[in-house]
Amino acid sequence: MIVGLISDTHDHLPSIRKAVEWLNQQKVDLVLHAGDYIAGFAVQDLKPLKASLIGVFGNNDGDHELLQKKFKELGAELRGRFAEVKVDGLRIAMLHGEEEELLNSIVNTGSHDFIVHGHTHEAKICRKGKTVVVNPGEVCGYVSGKSTLAILNTETLEVKIIHL
Repeated sequence: MIVGLISDTHDHLPSIRKAVEWLNQQKVDLVLHAGDYIAGFAVQDLKPLKASLIGVFGNNDGDHELLQKKFKELGAELRGRFAEVKVDGLRIAMLHGEEEELLNSIVNTGSHDFIVHGHTHEAKICRKGKTVVVNPGEVCGYVSGKSTLAILNTETLEVKIIHL
């Protein structure tokens, strides 16, 4: 299975549209969004996504009830501050990552195969024991000037950062 990993869209509609178009071209099966959509209106630009979508809240997300409603209208899941997703026998933890102590604690448990987070806007892949930690960077491109996401192949266990 091919899983798209995104974070920090921050209401930047042109970048959201570009990410959705790229993910659709790659025929991803699932997209995990590690938070910071910001406003409910931006969720509508995820509608053309052909893959299933699971998200968590970020520290800058506004009206949580409206975001939940917009996700539900898309047939997507917005699980709260943390999600554990099981895909092809892999345990994937997802959180935004602004609580660094919590993020480090989850990483240090070694209980997940992959941990997906955002917050720093820095695209990065690293390994801690058997756990691969992925920050797909920022779709919005506001901080780094680069719009990025990541892609995970659950068969090969390969993760790549993609520059849009």
